[in-house]
Amino acid sequence: MTSDAHLSLADDHEHAVGDWEAAAAAVLRKAGRLSADDPDSAVWERLTPSSLDGIAITPLGTPGLVADLPEPVRPPARGDGWDVRALLADPDAKASNAAALTDLANGATSLLVQVGESGVAAADLGTALAGVLLDAAPVVLDAPSDPLAAARAFAELATGGTVDPRSNLGVDPVAAAVRGLGTSPAAPSTGDVADEVVAEAARIAGELGCRALVVDGTAVHDLGGSDAQELGYVLAVGAHHLRALVRAGHSVDEASGLVELRLAATDEQFPTIAKLRAVRRLWARMLELSGASTDHRAGVVHAVTSRPMMTRYDPWVNMLRTCVAAFAAGVGGADAVTVLPFDSRLGLPDAFSRRIARNTSTLLVEESHVAKVADPAGGAHAVEKLTDDLAVAGWDELGRIEAAGGVLAALEDGSLRARVDEVVAERESQVASRRRPITGLTEFPHLHETLPQRAPYAEGAPESTGAVRPYGQAFEAMRDEPADQPVFLAAMGTVAAHTARATFAANLFAAGGVGVVNPGPHDDVAAVLSDYTGPDGGQQVVCLVGQDKAYASWGAELVTALRGAGARWVVLAGTAPDGVEVDDTCAVGVDALDFLRRTRGHLA
Repeated sequence: MTSDAHLSLADDHEHAVGDWEAAAAAVLRKAGRLSADDPDSAVWERLTPSSLDGIAITPLGTPGLVADLPEPVRPPARGDGWDVRALLADPDAKASNAAALTDLANGATSLLVQVGESGVAAADLGTALAGVLLDAAPVVLDAPSDPLAAARAFAELATGGTVDPRSNLGVDPVAAAVRGLGTSPAAPSTGDVADEVVAEAARIAGELGCRALVVDGTAVHDLGGSDAQELGYVLAVGAHHLRALVRAGHSVDEASGLVELRLAATDEQFPTIAKLRAVRRLWARMLELSGASTDHRAGVVHAVTSRPMMTRYDPWVNMLRTCVAAFAAGVGGADAVTVLPFDSRLGLPDAFSRRIARNTSTLLVEESHVAKVADPAGGAHAVEKLTDDLAVAGWDELGRIEAAGGVLAALEDGSLRARVDEVVAERESQVASRRRPITGLTEFPHLHETLPQRAPYAEGAPESTGAVRPYGQAFEAMRDEPADQPVFLAAMGTVAAHTARATFAANLFAAGGVGVVNPGPHDDVAAVLSDYTGPDGGQQVVCLVGQDKAYASWGAELVTALRGAGARWVVLAGTAPDGVEVDDTCAVGVDALDFLRRTRGHLA
């Protein structure tokens, strides 16, 4: 970025990029993130994070970023708002029916129904949908274990033989294979079986006048895939479905109208906005290359708030995550949005959490008017650049999958899963060091909270099969088995002197299911020892918390005294000065997961 470029904020308000660099550099120097010797232009490096795909996310959008970009493929106008699609996952058909009728009467405009092993039995679908006007309320099925049984059961319910044209039989044999349900992609006959399923689904959908197939990118997202990997996978599965439909005798134009795209929306709002904008451009390009006519290249996009981003602990924070995700999905141009209830990780959602989920979209649409503009982020330089970068990265991932022989071959040879696992390893490293914080779990945990109790999912639901890799699962595993003993915080100095590090340490320990005892403040060694009860009092591990000056002044004496009093493992919050011999230290940037495992190893 050159400092002579200009930022036009208003007709009478011109600034050079160098002015922004100077202002931003001043803030970073005050925060200690930039030294006096660093040039102002160093702010770009400091403020430009990289995504898990290695894409730089610019802190400032400028005209130069979009000078050579192609015209975006914009979503269509959505009229009064997006389709608010409520999820039904309760295997109890009567309970699902009650939830469906409540949802549709209070803001939901369509239903996403899990059928078969993942939800209500196909034979009970009529009970689950009793009272639902199928010619007015779209219903999308999700039946990976037996999609055709669900499709046939749904067809039997259609009044007059037709349903709302936006309904979808939801068939996706590839996603079923990824999630470990249905036909395995390793089986030699998978391609033939998938073709037969796709062809029969298209036939049933043709009789009903609705869509037949879903390209479910959330299957790879749930396993930990990156945004670009999800895009590439969606394109590869879309190509697979289109080829199957053409082999079944459909034209490309007909085939495109039978398919709906499903992607995950996360609380990383700008990447989510860019991903949903990118998928429209990529899908249109694929259909163009496939010979589709101009008016048959628009994709139908359904966004579902991310399952892996949700936490079991402090689940109330999930309301914030799903709100940001739904906002991003709406701004990104999703045609339909499913907001998962905040208690989804705990089991089947209750009536309150379902109401909060559907009201999230209602508030965004009716009060915030997010859907009034078809492409709210269009023209924003930073978003346009990120959209283009993701589109290029997604197309490259498609190339890797096709080079392996297509999506089924890439699943069979493990190449796709290997790339996903590399992303998972990097994300887990960032979560472990808290560079990618998870509020309520790795940051600001509530150690002694009482979690809501929820009924379990069906055995085949994604949450029950291991098809979802929660981002904070390693920390949740420690919280599931809290430590029997607390850590004693040896608070050195006044409250003002030790509170910052004491708070940091207490939060860090709590993230690993470890409580603390903090009787401070203490002015000297004798004061600390008067409060320390030793191993007999259940305090085998001690953590020094105070300022560097106190560590240097009486830290060594305190460590010696604590060991003499029986402390078996001594930790220091911050950096230990010369002469202060401790067993471990913890500070910002530490591998929290590894540190907590070491600490727990010394707690009985």
